Amino acid sequence: MLDVPLWMWVATLAAFVAILAVDLISGHRRPGDVTTRAAATGVAVYVGLAVLFGIGLLVLAGSSAATQFATGYILEYSLSVDNLFVYLLLMASFCVPEAQRKDVLLVGILGTLVLRAPFIVGGAAAAQRFSVTFFVFGALLLYTAVGLVRAKDDGHDDPGDTLVVRLVRRVFPVTDEYDGSRLTVLQDGRRALTPLLLAMVAVSVVGLVFALDSIPAIFGVTKDPYLIVAANAFALMGLRQLFFLVGGLLERLVYLSVGLAVILGFIGVKLILEALHLNGLDAAPELSIPVSLGFIVAVLLVTTVASLRKVTKDATARAGRG
Repeated sequence: MLDVPLWMWVATLAAFVAILAVDLISGHRRPGDVTTRAAATGVAVYVGLAVLFGIGLLVLAGSSAATQFATGYILEYSLSVDNLFVYLLLMASFCVPEAQRKDVLLVGILGTLVLRAPFIVGGAAAAQRFSVTFFVFGALLLYTAVGLVRAKDDGHDDPGDTLVVRLVRRVFPVTDEYDGSRLTVLQDGRRALTPLLLAMVAVSVVGLVFALDSIPAIFGVTKDPYLIVAANAFALMGLRQLFFLVGGLLERLVYLSVGLAVILGFIGVKLILEALHLNGLDAAPELSIPVSLGFIVAVLLVTTVASLRKVTKDATARAGRG
């Protein structure tokens, strides 16, 4: 566990807020659709910042902390890719204009970071005090893994039909049309919400729901709250650019759910093994952080290659029949 002083926590969180603020301001200064080049640049910048952070950990805190962060970051980033499927459905559900999509994603992701904080802090406190927490997290991940394998292609619910959004519509008047980047407007002398604000709320809620999988998963990699917060922040901050970069590619990753199920199952088993160790069963095998990192990367590579090969093969078969 890293001994991180309060000033370091404040400085790190302030840096994350500053980065997101710069991203938001620059996005408003460049209205219009996000180009592939701009999205690729954004992804490269955020991945580069994560790499620099990892190098800083390596120099200041040693290889163990750096490896835990790298593994946690890759795990969270890979699990966050599944969020993009839901974001695509959300954008279609709310008919979000192209020009406003980047703002919806950025504000929604920022809301997700804030909403996830209690889960991270509460999970860290429970993990430090009760070894049974690892059994619970492990069982939850194994259950999620089985659910992903059994899920159909259309298994995602319509995010625009969530309980939170329905409650908002009951309490506040909502306009039927967008009004640029405005979140509220005056309608018949009464303040009304625009669909843009509801879309931002929906993205935040969806991101929070996905925390029920990703937060327990990262506890299988590290129990350090500082590293968990950093890995989550870097993974989520780069998600907006990734959305615009690989939006078309997502439909081709047909085996993504299977790959994520394997990763979650692996981390679930790892957590249960750690719990057995903490309860005196030394005979249970240990899975080191480098092994976890290698396994996650290997599964992602195999999943991507297998998905692209299947899509190409199916396309060739359809062309032959045509």
